[in-house]
Amino acid sequence: MLLDTASLYFRAYFGVPESVKSPDGTPVNAVRGLLDFIARLVQDHHPDDLVACMDFDWRPQWRVDLIPSYKAHRVAEEAPAGSAEPDEEEIPDTLSPQVPVIEDVLDALGIARIGAAGYEADDIIGTLTAQAKGPVDIVTGDRDLFQLVDDARGIRILYPLKGVGTLQMTDGALLREKYGVDGSGYADLALLRGDPSDGLPGVPGIGEKTAAKLLDAYGNLAGIMAAAADPASKLTPTQRKRLTDARPYVEVAPTVVRVATDAPVPAIDHALPTEPADPERLEALAAQWGLGGSLQRLLATLPR
Repeated sequence: MLLDTASLYFRAYFGVPESVKSPDGTPVNAVRGLLDFIARLVQDHHPDDLVACMDFDWRPQWRVDLIPSYKAHRVAEEAPAGSAEPDEEEIPDTLSPQVPVIEDVLDALGIARIGAAGYEADDIIGTLTAQAKGPVDIVTGDRDLFQLVDDARGIRILYPLKGVGTLQMTDGALLREKYGVDGSGYADLALLRGDPSDGLPGVPGIGEKTAAKLLDAYGNLAGIMAAAADPASKLTPTQRKRLTDARPYVEVAPTVVRVATDAPVPAIDHALPTEPADPERLEALAAQWGLGGSLQRLLATLPR
């Protein structure tokens, strides 16, 4: 089981009241909400391995170089030119201080926490999925990762609809029913329709339904662009012009939209712990931040 950690703690932050606070009055709604999420996931799905995948760079420069608008609207503060540090993401004021607490608690628990410099959590998930020898459940509120769905390999997305009590089990059948494509076609669909939340312009005039029809007719993005260049194809004149005009975007967008499968992930143990890695540290964190029942519920789900 691979967790898109930031996606889940954002959901926890907005789903749990800010009135949930530590003894000193600091909001810990995202911390406790995430622990409750993980407890519910472990209880319901019994993963052998569990990895909290992290954004070490939420807006990698290699993606921005190809599409400058990529996540540009989320930048709170740009890093100095030539700096190795990523741009600072716009995050609610009371969430930012909770992220280091989340990291400390996961580490003390012994839950594998993996990221890589210059890569997003999506890329860590893509890489670990590519390396996996068996079925994989990916827990994320980000539809971009639908591209990894693969029924033959048992790879599915658990997409939270409300908390994690209600999860959409996203497999190939659901993707075909809802979007008209399977996992391998989803990245092309997303590329064509665009995604304002990620600053991806898409092909102007090509929405989700049209993109699905084009993919059904021509197989994949390469087939669509070949049809655009072929005067004998059955594309309408308007579609042909739109695709031809968008060729500069279409040529670079696949590298941006498709998750990496070769991120330099560290080789660490992914097994779900049977007991905390650092019980004393965990006890101190629980007391400092008032983690109470949320932490106890998670500890109770660990295999014995």
